[in-house]
Parts: sequence; C-alpha cells; structure tokens
Amino acid sequence: MYSVTKTIRFCYGHRLLNYAGKCRYLHGHNGTVEIELESASLDRRGMVWDFGEIKQVIQTWIDQQLDHKMILCRKDPAASTLRRLGEPIFLIEANPTAEAIAKLIFDYAVSQGFPVSAVRLWETESSVAGYRRPTRPLTRRRATRARR
Repeated sequence: MYSVTKTIRFCYGHRLLNYAGKCRYLHGHNGTVEIELESASLDRRGMVWDFGEIKQVIQTWIDQQLDHKMILCRKDPAASTLRRLGEPIFLIEANPTAEAIAKLIFDYAVSQGFPVSAVRLWETESSVAGYRRPTRPLTRRRATRARR
C-alpha cells in the first residue's frame, strides 16, 4: 500500500460540554492536522495524490470553515451569544473533542473523493487524536458501491 500525508496547521477554539476539567472553558489551540491518503497503486504520474491538490481542496476548506473559528457543539449555550456578538463559530453535532474534529476533517476529505485512510489532529505538541477508515473487510457488494 502506498501512502502520502499532508500536514495543515490552523488555529481554533472550542470548549467541551459535560467535562469536569479546564477544557470546559472556552480556549484555543494551534492545531496541526495530518491527512493520510492510501492507494494500492499509483496514478499515471506515479503518485497516490498530488500534494498541491490536497492543499487546494482540504486546506482551503479548513482555512474557510475552521481556522480562527470557535468550534462548538450545536447544543452549546454559548453559541447563540457568540453568534449575536458576530464572533466566528462553526457548529458540529458532537462535543468538539480533538477526536470529533479529526472525524469532521476525515468526512470532508472523503466527500471530496480523496482516498483517506486516517486523519490525526495534534491539539498540542504532546496530544494527538485521530480517526481512521474502518478496517473491516469490504464485502463484494460494499466494495462495488465504494468504487462508484
């Protein structure tokens, strides 16, 4: 299996609901996301995927949607106040943990046709969370559907 990994840096804020630690308060991170793509074969250029194309699509989305935004759970009572104040927010269904943000980026990359195997989000220099493609084998029916 061949793979490439693109690293993208961005700044974001969040807070965790139903959490007893200090991350229950609004705070920010200088995050680093690693997007890993895999393929059993290389394209006509000898690549899994061109790094510039990954940057153009995924980094552009991260820059527009997540960078310098407060990422909050849709149920967070602070969301309406921040919106009323004109603060930039991005709402998600889940608690905005590093794991949930990694899955959010994974899902976006997959929706754009990238063969993503894993996304890792470094929230700090020593703390990383990730989401990876499920490893259970594809049935013939599921594999056919996945190729479409």
